[in-house]
Amino acid sequence: MTDLYQRIADRARELEPEISRMLADLVRVPSFTGQEGEVVQVAMKMMAAIGFDDIRIDGLGNLIGRLGCGSRALAFDAHLDVVRPGDRSLWRDDPFTPRIEGGQIWGRGTADQKGGFAAMLGAATIIKELGLNRGFSLYFTGTVMEEDCDGLCWKYLVEEERLRPELVVLTEPSGLKLARGQRGRMDIQVRVQGRSCHGSTPERGDNAIYKISRVALELEKLHARLEEGPVLGKGSLCVSQVFFTGPSQCAVPDSAERCDSSPLIGKLVSSTTAAMTIAPPSMVRARRRSSDSAP
Repeated sequence: MTDLYQRIADRARELEPEISRMLADLVRVPSFTGQEGEVVQVAMKMMAAIGFDDIRIDGLGNLIGRLGCGSRALAFDAHLDVVRPGDRSLWRDDPFTPRIEGGQIWGRGTADQKGGFAAMLGAATIIKELGLNRGFSLYFTGTVMEEDCDGLCWKYLVEEERLRPELVVLTEPSGLKLARGQRGRMDIQVRVQGRSCHGSTPERGDNAIYKISRVALELEKLHARLEEGPVLGKGSLCVSQVFFTGPSQCAVPDSAERCDSSPLIGKLVSSTTAAMTIAPPSMVRARRRSSDSAP
C-alpha cells in the first residue's frame, strides 16, 4: 500500500504542469452564474481527452463525467461559475488572464472553484492510469449556478438525474484540510419603514437609510459575539446588500432593507432573533429564506 501511495504522489507531481494548464484554460473563460455554457464546453473537452467513459450535460447545464460502471457510486464536485470581478481598477492584472507567480495561479475562480475542478481531472487521470477504480461508478461533476443559487445544482442532480452517490467530495477550498461538514447558511432580509419628505427639511421625515445603517452597525457587533462551536468553529455574519426606496434623489428615503449571508452555528434561532430585534418589531420584517448543508 505504501508503494501505491508513492506512485500516486509521484504521478501527481508529474501532472502539476498539466493541471495548471487546465486551470489556466478554465480561468480564461468568464463564467458568471447563468453564463457557464462556454466553460462547460471547455471542461467537456478536457474530460474527453482524459478518456472518461461517459460525458454529458444535464437539463440544468451541469457537466457530468463518469469513470467505471460499478454498482456503487461516488461523486466529486466543483462548480464552474464564478462571481463577477467587481471594480477592475482594484485588480493588479486582468482577472481573466491567469498569472503564475510563486507557485500560485492568480485569476478569478482559481480557488473558488475552478482549481478544485482541475484537481479533480488530475485525480481522474491517475485513477484511470493506475487502475484504481474497482466496483464503483465515479462521477465528476462541473456544476452551474452555485454562486447565486447555492444548492440548486445538486438538487437537480439528485431529483431529476437520480444521481444518488454514497459519498460526495466537494472540492471547495479548505486549506488542504479534510472537512466533514459545513456550518450551514441562513439568508435574512431586514426591512425598515421610514417616512419621506423633501430633502431640504429632513427633520419632517424619518430617514430609512439612517435606520438601516444602525441595524448594520449592530450586526457588525453581533458577528463578534457569535458562538464558537467545538467542531465547526465560530459562526459568522455579513451584511452583503443594502437597498432603499424613495420618490427622488432630493427626498428622504421612505424604506430600506439589507440582506445578510450568515453561516451560523449553535443556537440558530437565538442568533436570528438577535438580528431581528435590533429595531422595534413594527419596523423590522425578517424572513429566513434558506438553510442548507453539504450534500
